[in-house]
Amino acid sequence: MKPKYSYKTLTRAQSLRRDMTDAEIKLWSILRSGQLGGAKFRRQQPIGPFIVDFVCQQHRLIVEADGSQHCESESDVKRDAFLRAKGYRVMRFWNHDVLGSIEAVGEEILRAVSSPHPPTAARRAPPSPSGGEGALGEGMHP
Repeated sequence: MKPKYSYKTLTRAQSLRRDMTDAEIKLWSILRSGQLGGAKFRRQQPIGPFIVDFVCQQHRLIVEADGSQHCESESDVKRDAFLRAKGYRVMRFWNHDVLGSIEAVGEEILRAVSSPHPPTAARRAPPSPSGGEGALGEGMHP
């Protein structure tokens, strides 16, 4: 089931898609249409209370283009912790790196989509009950 977002959040995401920064435009040029290992990215996508620059749901990967306002930002630390708790990997690139070395940035993202992503606590199956107790009844052992 798709999460429902407020009209305000959806409108903000649309606005961000329309008014992308130069670095976001350059990143989108290599992320769109499955150009990196066939990974399908969406841009300016709401996830929880946040709107991320780019997300590949299949690989649980978020890619962010950051300007100087993000330098050691406490809000970014909290945001990344929230996203990681939801099972996402977060990759951040400085705008000047995206604009000056897009090939190297693309190679790093390609490595991320090519490597397996370990399951997170939120996505793992619960542990088996100990001592043979559980849904099959007490004392059932293989």
